[in-house]
Amino acid sequence: MTDELSDLRLFIRIVSAGSLSEAARRLHSSLPSVSRRLAAMEERLGVRLIDRGTRHFNLTEEGSLLHERGTNILTDLDALESEVSACIAVPQGHIRVGTLLEIGRRRFGPLVAEFTRKYPQVSVELTLTDFPVDVLGSDLDIGLLADSPTDGSMVSRKLLASRRVICASPEYIATHGVPARPEDLLSHKCLLLMFGRRVFDRWSFEENGKSREVQVRGSLWSDNAEVVHGWALAGYGIALKALWDIEEDLAAGRLIELLKPFSHDEINLYIVYPTRTHLPPRIRVFIDFLVERINGPI
Repeated sequence: MTDELSDLRLFIRIVSAGSLSEAARRLHSSLPSVSRRLAAMEERLGVRLIDRGTRHFNLTEEGSLLHERGTNILTDLDALESEVSACIAVPQGHIRVGTLLEIGRRRFGPLVAEFTRKYPQVSVELTLTDFPVDVLGSDLDIGLLADSPTDGSMVSRKLLASRRVICASPEYIATHGVPARPEDLLSHKCLLLMFGRRVFDRWSFEENGKSREVQVRGSLWSDNAEVVHGWALAGYGIALKALWDIEEDLAAGRLIELLKPFSHDEINLYIVYPTRTHLPPRIRVFIDFLVERINGPI
């Protein structure tokens, strides 16, 4: 029965991913391994579940039925396990958490370790990424996201309220000067963050109550926020960073905030988790622990 449930969870995650290669990436597995498991499942059931394409696929009629009924079965099973767990006085079990790389490493890594010391029967798996966290697609119990989801199957709770900051090192400013207005950035070296092939080179500002964007330029791009952070500290250019990632550098003078009168780009951090009738005690105490330990904006 365990193998059948494992196969069913795999199948639902493949459908959620939209392709076998994306499912393999999310599962930290190989494409051949995922393909073999799907083929074995189809052979066991005696039906084809997915019509494979080069990039995406389509569910067969049998596959659609299995996905619909299987999702309901797993939802009911999770609810049953939650009810049973609720009878246990001491939280126990495993929690899968995903969040942004920089704040995850600097802030939530130590908190997770502290939590497991307080609740030794709970284990926590912390996944860090610079890409948008997909709670359902990555089979996470909790996501710590920079945006509140619009999906009605998710519950969200604001954990931090902050803003984005234009910043540079004192060394860069000494050499290149201080931009007085947003358009002055066009003559500066800007450090750019990427998601996939999308480059975030349009920075938002507010002037006289009106929002505007400046399309900045630079010769250094990265899909890793910590790399961009390091470049800024080393004096390679001007960066756009979340305040929670650079607050210590600003306080120590390693970075200096620029164009503050024009700044209005708010950013919030939310605790996000799938809607459940009964929230397992380990999830509930973990959320309460984070809310207690994070005291307002940073």
